[in-house]
Amino acid sequence: MVRMHTFGHGRARSSLPYVRTAPVWIKQTPDELVETICTYSKKGMTPSQIGVRLRDQHGIPQVFQVTGKRILRVLKNKGLAPEIPEDLYFLIKTAVNIRKHMRANRKDKNAKYRLILIESRIHRISRYYKRSKRLPPTWKYNWRTAPTLVSG
Repeated sequence: MVRMHTFGHGRARSSLPYVRTAPVWIKQTPDELVETICTYSKKGMTPSQIGVRLRDQHGIPQVFQVTGKRILRVLKNKGLAPEIPEDLYFLIKTAVNIRKHMRANRKDKNAKYRLILIESRIHRISRYYKRSKRLPPTWKYNWRTAPTLVSG
């Protein structure tokens, strides 16, 4: 979802290296790496946090190059994947925080406007995830029950 509610055009990102094989400095086997991913997931880390930790502390630039699978696919195979996708989770968390702010600051019109934009993003991305079967077809965002989704 690149830039939806702003005037920007693109999405900034770095390009992946052309070589798809694992770098020579990686000494971990794919099985050891899968176990490391599972331990980090059991500690409560999200897939993107796991990727950052592996890159910064273990020197593994891309998990796919070593294991042949992405982090989320590894977690799904082990039954450790989050129940709602990570980007949707953080959008819901932001909406909950803005609603909490709105209870204390009723006159904040800008926050009200941003909440409308964020909730429209939530509805749009949940439609996509229902279509791609990553969410059940009966899943529905409700602002009253949203704090229970992000409380953990």
